[in-house]
Amino acid sequence: MKATGVVVEYNPFHNGHLHHLNETKRASGADLVIACMSGHFLQRGEPALTSKWARTKMALAAGVDMVIELPYAFATQHAEIFAKGSISLLSEIGCDSFCFGSEDGDLASFEETVDLIDENIHTYNNSIKDYVSKGVSYPSALSKAFKDIKGSEDMIDLSKPNNILGYHYVSARNEFAPGMQAFTITRESAGYHDEHFTSSSIASATSIRKTLFDPNRQTETINHYIPSSSLNVLDEYRQEIGGYHRWENYWPLLKYKIIASSPSELQDIYEIEEGIENRIIECAREALSFYEFMTMLKTKRYTWTRLQRMSLHILTNTSKEEMNRRHYSPAYIRLLGMNQKGREYLHLCKKSLNLPLVSKLSSANKDDIFLDIKASEVYSLGLPSSQSNKLLLQEWSQPPIIMR
Repeated sequence: MKATGVVVEYNPFHNGHLHHLNETKRASGADLVIACMSGHFLQRGEPALTSKWARTKMALAAGVDMVIELPYAFATQHAEIFAKGSISLLSEIGCDSFCFGSEDGDLASFEETVDLIDENIHTYNNSIKDYVSKGVSYPSALSKAFKDIKGSEDMIDLSKPNNILGYHYVSARNEFAPGMQAFTITRESAGYHDEHFTSSSIASATSIRKTLFDPNRQTETINHYIPSSSLNVLDEYRQEIGGYHRWENYWPLLKYKIIASSPSELQDIYEIEEGIENRIIECAREALSFYEFMTMLKTKRYTWTRLQRMSLHILTNTSKEEMNRRHYSPAYIRLLGMNQKGREYLHLCKKSLNLPLVSKLSSANKDDIFLDIKASEVYSLGLPSSQSNKLLLQEWSQPPIIMR
């Protein structure tokens, strides 16, 4: 069986994802699609709207054949490490190809861009350091450094979020899985960060989440932008859990962790650098909400996303030492769910896997999976105690979801 892979968050699964999924099947000609999906916390340093189990149900109901988890050590990182972890896992599970969405939509441009930067890597890295030293944010420094060496208008625009990820996917493929074929499709209609509905059928996950969190807006307004199967899972989750997850749920926990820590203790947390720990403590003392805290903390040097990731690592008490020894390559494959076609594929490839396949936590190496257990436990704390305990127990008791 021929498998293709996609790297996803599905926060939540919407019509744009469905378009990507269908185009992936068409472009690759594969027999099945495997999704490498972030767990309970996401790349922009946010808690997922619903648990990874609910998002797995959305994926399988929409036509994904297997879902594996991208571990915390990769899922909550900047684009380079995020891409290395996800492409490595898709390669390890046996994918012949992968497909990503991009603003550019032309694979040749990505491959030319990767080659150009590789050929000018020292100049490129020195330019990045120079821009950062002048107070430019890291993503902007990447874009500016690329423009300094850009040799052709045919190169991709590295100021666009999905192009940045795509560049790193292709680069990771070249390094870890050169035999994997890459495909890209153009993102339809809605931009990555669009907060408003700008199309009749496709909207960004950001605008959908904004509607779900707004008590003054009817959730029926998202019906045109999300498959009915996803809407059913969202409704079930809200009824069972009592609501959705957002940063404000975790603000009391984060504030306590910050003000109970000394500056030297915060310095040990992953991504905390250059004395920002003092500013973090000052802002946490004054802020009444997570949004207010972030607004006070924001500077030209640090993007909102970077600060959210810092906050997340503080919340989960994830140290530099702990993260740095885990994010070089995945140590296991965590299976979250599959349909019948996925089960057939797993039966064929299971014996040839180079990494341990984890279907239940009881069978996993606890040191390997420690960060993900801790992240899931912290994720559950953003709920009232009864629902929190239910979600906490699910992490230990839930077998892979089987979609008939």
